[in-house]
Amino acid sequence: MSKTSVGFIGLGIMGRPMAGHLLKAGFPLTVFNRTRSKTADLAAAGAIVADSPAAVAARSDVIITMVSDSPDVEAVVAGPGGVIEGIRPGAVVVDMSTVAPETERRLDHRLRERGARLIDAPVSGGDVGARNATLAIMAGGDVEALDCVRPALATLGKTITHCGPVGSGQVAKLCNQILVGVTLAGVCEALLFARRNGLDPAVMIRAVEGGAAQSWQLQNLGPRIVARDFAPGFMIDLIQKDLRLVFGAAGPVAAALPATAVVHQLFLSAQGHAEGREGTQSLAKVLERLSGEEKS
Repeated sequence: MSKTSVGFIGLGIMGRPMAGHLLKAGFPLTVFNRTRSKTADLAAAGAIVADSPAAVAARSDVIITMVSDSPDVEAVVAGPGGVIEGIRPGAVVVDMSTVAPETERRLDHRLRERGARLIDAPVSGGDVGARNATLAIMAGGDVEALDCVRPALATLGKTITHCGPVGSGQVAKLCNQILVGVTLAGVCEALLFARRNGLDPAVMIRAVEGGAAQSWQLQNLGPRIVARDFAPGFMIDLIQKDLRLVFGAAGPVAAALPATAVVHQLFLSAQGHAEGREGTQSLAKVLERLSGEEKS
């Protein structure tokens, strides 16, 4: 039986390896990226390169978008030359970006007018999860539509959790970002505290990672901080965008998030030092500066 045709829009740090997994799994793949040069490797491996999101949709039963922010997904889905212009009746758009829940609800309404549906399916796991196909996928939308796209999503992640109606996946992802940011701050503080008290931070990580303090942030970003590796798996600018989405959704429901607010301000300091395009682990440098250190 032939596999569902898939379109992929957005070939950044995470999107490009994700699209590659779909191609390797045998899904007929059509891709689009604003910077066309980023499609070269996939084209060489057999993907069709389209000239617009509309052209991707015209060739695809499932269209996956992986872009930076709410205005970006609005543009590729509903803007000029967008997915809606080429969508097939019965097709499903899977937005794997992290955007405002209300954006997804609005786009789902527009797609339903064309006989299509939307699943919001943001992910966690960063560049490592994208490369290794071990992402955690948080999905919102109707169950039937999710079942239609599940085989494609299964090539990208190790878990797919249905969270509720459209927008629920984004709410779950924003919860994830609260946990990521606050946990990372704890990791950075522990590394600083260990070093200032004469304990090798790498030894500290080995000592505690098998106990109750274990976390993805400690195991994956802790060693990068020790090695002074601040290359982006996930940029500070992007988590700041996500935290702004958190506060946008928290205000109307009066959810008090004081720890998240502190982390947001610490990341703001990193941006003020021109570190916004570095990995989130550069939060360690903010705490070092607060402690009177100036490290590279």
